[in-house]
Amino acid sequence: MPTTAIDTPILKAPFPWFGGKSRAAHLIWPRFGDPANYVEPFAGSLAVLLRRPTSPKNEIINDLDCYVANAWRAVCKSPQEVAGYCDWPVNEADLHARHRWLHRQMEFRKKMEHDPDYFDARIAGWWIWGLSCWIGDNFCRPSRQDALPHLTGGKGVARKVPHLTGGKGVARKVPHLTGGQGVARKVPHLTGGQGGRCVSARTLIVDNAPSATSNGRSRSGSQSENLRTWFLALADRLRFTKIVCGDWTRVLTKAATWGQGITAILLDPPYDAGGHSDVYGELSRGVSSKVREWAIENGDNSLLRICLCGYESEHAMPTGWECVAWKATGGYGNQSGNGNALRERLWFSPACLRPQTDRMLF
Repeated sequence: MPTTAIDTPILKAPFPWFGGKSRAAHLIWPRFGDPANYVEPFAGSLAVLLRRPTSPKNEIINDLDCYVANAWRAVCKSPQEVAGYCDWPVNEADLHARHRWLHRQMEFRKKMEHDPDYFDARIAGWWIWGLSCWIGDNFCRPSRQDALPHLTGGKGVARKVPHLTGGKGVARKVPHLTGGQGVARKVPHLTGGQGGRCVSARTLIVDNAPSATSNGRSRSGSQSENLRTWFLALADRLRFTKIVCGDWTRVLTKAATWGQGITAILLDPPYDAGGHSDVYGELSRGVSSKVREWAIENGDNSLLRICLCGYESEHAMPTGWECVAWKATGGYGNQSGNGNALRERLWFSPACLRPQTDRMLF
């Protein structure tokens, strides 16, 4: 892998993710430097890890969501197979059928939590495809009643599916009714690399993306070929990354962190402020405060460079911690007028490096 910020290609996750920190990565890495060890207890889309400006060393990522952990494991171990399952046209009937099927995979969930080498390529591909097609949030996130979002009395997608809205919401956007607008912008083989937040040829490698022609094909090959190339690039980048599925504390032991030397830790838990429990699921409630307690308890460790993410009023950190403001895209779906975009903060522990200047992204 290249070792300079100029030469390193920037990769992106093949699925959209609520609360990703891609726009904050340029503030985080100058304070992390080039640590011997890097840990993400809340992996999500790996937006910061994938923007590391230097060659990776020891890296550990974790996510309690077994579908997230499985997606990254499967992309690492069987990228072309996962890409094949992702390569499917937008179809609402398939979307809900696959969602129901994914939601019922209880044995898969148990294996993910107890077998560090287990993964399922079909589940990974269908989950990535489904998350990329879904309107709203809560895809494969069980509610308190263990119900699916589109069956919960108007929550999430139920407000937007065409047969429930009389032509409102997504009915105006499905690809076969709009000539490629709306949902069609967000799937790899229908976009020609244009628009969207998720799987598209444009986001293959941001700095070296193949240019697209007017007929929706890339000059460097078909959309299917570009998709497989993208997943192979991700697999190569993450080939030495350890992927854990479980509680966030599992990867914050001494052996996993400062026992490996200087360690950078990105703590990006589900925010307590802002009412995001419906997005992250029931198990996310109260996690942010527990993460803050861990960060404060370990903040004076000279071998730990900690970055804690949250809203401006969410964390009161001790003297010596640096607070940096940054601007997000405006919330899920890039909603206009979302005040939360201006509330984003990063808190850096005393052992973090202090760059002389920052270019704030507003």
